[in-house]
Amino acid sequence: MNILMRLSPLALALAATPSLAEMPKGISHFKLDNGLEAVVIEDHRAPVVVQMVWYKIGSADEQPGKSGIAHYLEHLMFKGTDKLGPGELSKTVTANGGMDNAFTSYDYTAYFQRIAADRLPLVMEMEADRMQNLRIGEDDWQAERQVVLEERSQRTDSDPGAQFAEERSAVQFYNHPYGRPVIGWRQEMEGLTRDDAIAWYDAHYAPNDAVLIIAGDVTAEKAKELAEQFYGPIPPKENTTRKPRPQEPEQRADRRIERSDPRVAQPVLTRSILAPERNAGEQKQAAALSVLAELLAGSAQTSVLARDLVLTGKALYVDARYDGLTVDPTTFGISLVPGPGISNADAEAALDAALTKFLEDGPDAAQLERVKTQIRASRIYAQDSAHGRAYDYGQGLSVGLTVEDVNDWPDILGAVTADDIRAAAQLVLARPGSVTGWLLPEPAADQAQAATATLPAAEDVQ
Repeated sequence: MNILMRLSPLALALAATPSLAEMPKGISHFKLDNGLEAVVIEDHRAPVVVQMVWYKIGSADEQPGKSGIAHYLEHLMFKGTDKLGPGELSKTVTANGGMDNAFTSYDYTAYFQRIAADRLPLVMEMEADRMQNLRIGEDDWQAERQVVLEERSQRTDSDPGAQFAEERSAVQFYNHPYGRPVIGWRQEMEGLTRDDAIAWYDAHYAPNDAVLIIAGDVTAEKAKELAEQFYGPIPPKENTTRKPRPQEPEQRADRRIERSDPRVAQPVLTRSILAPERNAGEQKQAAALSVLAELLAGSAQTSVLARDLVLTGKALYVDARYDGLTVDPTTFGISLVPGPGISNADAEAALDAALTKFLEDGPDAAQLERVKTQIRASRIYAQDSAHGRAYDYGQGLSVGLTVEDVNDWPDILGAVTADDIRAAAQLVLARPGSVTGWLLPEPAADQAQAATATLPAAEDVQ
């Protein structure tokens, strides 16, 4: 378990609420009377279907002192109901030739199955069952808590890069819960109880706080019929709406963080700064930030930082990243590995110079058109993955976007202008508040000193 199209007249008729105009082909959207929102993505090329249920709740919604409870409950959701024994849901999916999994993020928790299309009623019945009838045994909760603690040991505590990412996030966010790890802080995870898990489940797992995505070899009529049959009888709950979260104050000071570890093979620089998220009806700024990240480091040969740093030997690797699919402001990040023989200071200076030049010159027209061509191509390629399209709608609706926002996103990306890019660059490359982190190998001198620390001084050798 982890931790990502126009509506036909028939689908319009099926919608239980007023449908959006200009829906992509093969996509239908409806809401049940109990508040469950659903999207159906028809793809009849193979007799396979994906069901995803996304709950609009994640680790950033946890109470202080209870970090990790969202992910912990994700694990406990596989412990059975009155109808299903512990692990029986997954065993049933596997026995029917399918696969299932789940993942938790800051803003949502999702569960999915991929299975033969004629088994869709089976997985819908089981998923609906655990939406309202979860049973956590007296023995299950302690054993599963140990499982998530071991997961933290394997994925974070034994990985200096993962540890450093946690430390950088804690420095980046003064006040917002995005500064906490999704999996939780170990000392708080150790204190999670069965009652904590049940309280989280009772408060947040409800049809009116969930999104159902069905993608694959299924018709809009059949999907809606099955949704009404299995999910429709589940009563909604009151007060499930996401509560307001602590927000970030203005960040005025740049910060630096450095860590050395003998398990690190080569130095890595990572710099991040707060950036706006995608918002319903207002995605233009997020689109500009997405295109900016592609311009800076989307190509290993032609992007700005690849050309100025990698091809000149000043860096082995560069990256720029931005994902605006969050409820609250997120980060824009850049990372770099110095080239052979290049000091860390010189590599960082070269990065600063390249970014300053980009701020002065703005985007190259040909490069901007290249990125837009890639966006258009990606839009076509995206049609080839029903699972990927399901993820796009599930994640988008889970963080507060509408179906129309998800539909419009490729066109908004394609409409980004050079002026939009300049404004985005000023926002994330030219203002204070960044966090620059260096994850370093342990210096050779320190290693030698550690190796000889237990030897007696030369004059004391007998």
